[in-house]
Amino acid sequence: MKFQLLLKQDLFKTILQVSMASRKIEIMDTTLRDGEQTSGVSFSVSEKLTIAKLLLEELKVDRLEIASARVSEGELQAVKKITSWATDNNFLENIEVLTFVDGGKSIDWMIDAGAKVQNLLTKGSLNHLTHQLKKTPKEHFADIKATIDLAAQHHIKTNVYLEDWSNGMRNSKAYVFEYLDFLSTQNVERLLLPDTLGVLTPEETFSFIAEVREKYPTLHVDFHGHNDYDLGVANVMQALNAGANGLHLTINGMGERAGNAPMASVIAVINDFVKNVSISVNEKALHKVSKLVETFSGFRIPVNKPVVGANVFTQTAGIHADGDSKNNLYFNDLMPERFGRKRKYALGKTSGKANIQKNLQDLGLSLNDEELKKVTQRIIELGDKKEVVSQEDLPYIISDVLDSDTIEKRVEVENYVLGHSKGMKPSTTLQLKVEGVLYEAHAQGDGQFDAFMNALRKLYKTHSKKNLPDLIDYAVRIPPGSHSDALCETIITWKRDAKEFITRGLDSDQTVSAIKATEKMLNII
Repeated sequence: MKFQLLLKQDLFKTILQVSMASRKIEIMDTTLRDGEQTSGVSFSVSEKLTIAKLLLEELKVDRLEIASARVSEGELQAVKKITSWATDNNFLENIEVLTFVDGGKSIDWMIDAGAKVQNLLTKGSLNHLTHQLKKTPKEHFADIKATIDLAAQHHIKTNVYLEDWSNGMRNSKAYVFEYLDFLSTQNVERLLLPDTLGVLTPEETFSFIAEVREKYPTLHVDFHGHNDYDLGVANVMQALNAGANGLHLTINGMGERAGNAPMASVIAVINDFVKNVSISVNEKALHKVSKLVETFSGFRIPVNKPVVGANVFTQTAGIHADGDSKNNLYFNDLMPERFGRKRKYALGKTSGKANIQKNLQDLGLSLNDEELKKVTQRIIELGDKKEVVSQEDLPYIISDVLDSDTIEKRVEVENYVLGHSKGMKPSTTLQLKVEGVLYEAHAQGDGQFDAFMNALRKLYKTHSKKNLPDLIDYAVRIPPGSHSDALCETIITWKRDAKEFITRGLDSDQTVSAIKATEKMLNII
């Protein structure tokens, strides 16, 4: 049976390659609808508008599903803002809203919101129809026809979701094709076929999509994949191989439960492995959009997330860095520059001399063989202790290990007093030693660290010609396995001109660890 399926796949692929060479695949982003169903995520009106603009203008997706009808007043206001902007910028036909078979209430909502394309949620399995709606297929079809006709009267286009379609194909295929026969006679733009519960295997995805495309070759078919078994990307590939015309994706794989098929991974896979198709998505914007959505949603990108994770273009093993210097032995087609990123070389117990040399080159430093050996050994020791070593730490390690004046600690936070009293703003008195000269300043702020930074800015404005870098990210974490009274690490990302860099501080007090990180920054600049 499996052999027969493979033969069928190969035959179908050959037919597709001949008949659908370079076919255009529509990419629909559903971050603002399905992605917002991620637990704990809720976008504001302005955030939704900002994301929508970025997705259409910079990432250049073909369509956006931005909301569900009748959810809330806030949702209505967000859709109104987006449709108003889309109308002014010729994107209104690219904006879609999830609607329901509800006797016209969703259509009224659409009219009020100014949207012109509905994605009508209907039942794609007999199980859902029977036990949730408690209706017969004939009754359901009649309700759907009435909704489609009403939409057309108001110049609203209709795409149709077949909810639980994947289980419908598994367990009630006769119903699915009875329904598709009906839809093929209606005023429908696209069939939206979701793996609602993320249960499909790649083989099933190919087989089911191929069956639909074979029977209804003129209908536009979208595949909507979920990632419950971590098969979202694989299923997308097979859906395309089977002839799907469009895909539904989310930024960072956001979505209910395990999320949806992730935008960045799918785009990279299509461009590198799925031949004879074309997409409009701009790869270089993927990382930028992913980071913005991370910020707005609070949904953190795992550091090992393909394409957009913090570590995915970081070489840790020294042998890899060595190979990169010798004809790029460890490079593949997934180059960071494609996505507006750069390759980095981590420092740790497995990094070896090659990684350290790469980082030294970035810093404009050089060491002889003996010095390099000593620095390497120290980094290995720190790695064994699970210490985090960054590129910015290298000058300090070098200074410590070599007991030399190669890197001077020219700026020291000599003393400070942090004050926080009820009814008064937090304040800081700061003493800063710059190349042996002591300076002092006092300032208030919205918090103790903010007060410290305000005092620091005063000193730099008065006594230095340098501008302080912008603080663009501030994160505090407790090492795994520690307790509330243990050390905490403050990681601060700074930006000066076009260059970003990170400093870290470690202390039992959060504010003090932030001050230590800031002191490192002062010596780097």
